[in-house]
Amino acid sequence: MIILLSILVVLLLIIILLQSMSARKHSRQLDYIHHKLEHILEQGTHERLLMMSQSPQVQQLLTDLNRLLDINHQGAVQRARLEKSMRGMLANVSHDLKTPLTVVLGYIETLLHDETVSAEEQQRILRTIHAKAGEVITLMNRFFDLAKLESGDRNIVLSRIELGEVCRRNILAFYDLLSAKGAEVEIEIPDEPLYIMGNDEALDRVLSNLLSNSITYGDAGGVLGLRLYADTGRVYIEVWDRGKGIAEGHEDKVFERLYTLEDSRNRDYQGSGLGLTISKRLTEQMNGTISLSSQPYVRTAFTLSFPRHTF
Repeated sequence: MIILLSILVVLLLIIILLQSMSARKHSRQLDYIHHKLEHILEQGTHERLLMMSQSPQVQQLLTDLNRLLDINHQGAVQRARLEKSMRGMLANVSHDLKTPLTVVLGYIETLLHDETVSAEEQQRILRTIHAKAGEVITLMNRFFDLAKLESGDRNIVLSRIELGEVCRRNILAFYDLLSAKGAEVEIEIPDEPLYIMGNDEALDRVLSNLLSNSITYGDAGGVLGLRLYADTGRVYIEVWDRGKGIAEGHEDKVFERLYTLEDSRNRDYQGSGLGLTISKRLTEQMNGTISLSSQPYVRTAFTLSFPRHTF
């Protein structure tokens, strides 16, 4: 009996010793995790927690913590990009507002202090002031529109739309401008009605942006094209020209918020970089996509794609 009790005591002591050693090992591992994690967060490094452990719980903890570190790093990268974008936005807004306001202030100074200005010249100056003030208001409205679209505060109502009529209406709106430039126009609109679930106002704005963009930056090619076509499931609108186009590698970036280049087609609206971004957001709200393919001075095409509505 005494021998049996002695064996049990020894076994219990061994178990307690093993548990104590395991607890100390886990404690050291947790201390390592704590200090390493603290160092990574303080230094902002992209290190990860690396440690061998036979404990499934510790291994799972390390896996979860490393996933959180990855998410944190991605968030930091996104915040850095956002800060860069915000700085660019402020620079763009400052420049785009400063230019017309400087003209306005200059002309107001002239009216206030130059008594030799004729009545005819005063009228010309006032018309210029009015036009420049309108540019500022238009620019600010577009910034607000983009903010609403990106925040989800602006939801457009969708209804059954026939795209042939939309295309004809929009190309007709630019007829006088195209005629004045002497540009050749190639229009391909099928007789068959093609329907989508869309919004007239949004479609007009998107097509107006794309057509004015092609007229402004593609006039060197001397031709502008508008093509409407469909397959079994989707309807496409293509606006193309043979102008200077977009350099390779920038096709997707032109749709980014406030993305601009020295010689970019996205420097629409006095360089604010909003036209194509707003077009993309509106297209997406109509369950569509917009893409760009460009071979400078050969063919640059913006293509809208929407689900086809067949009933």
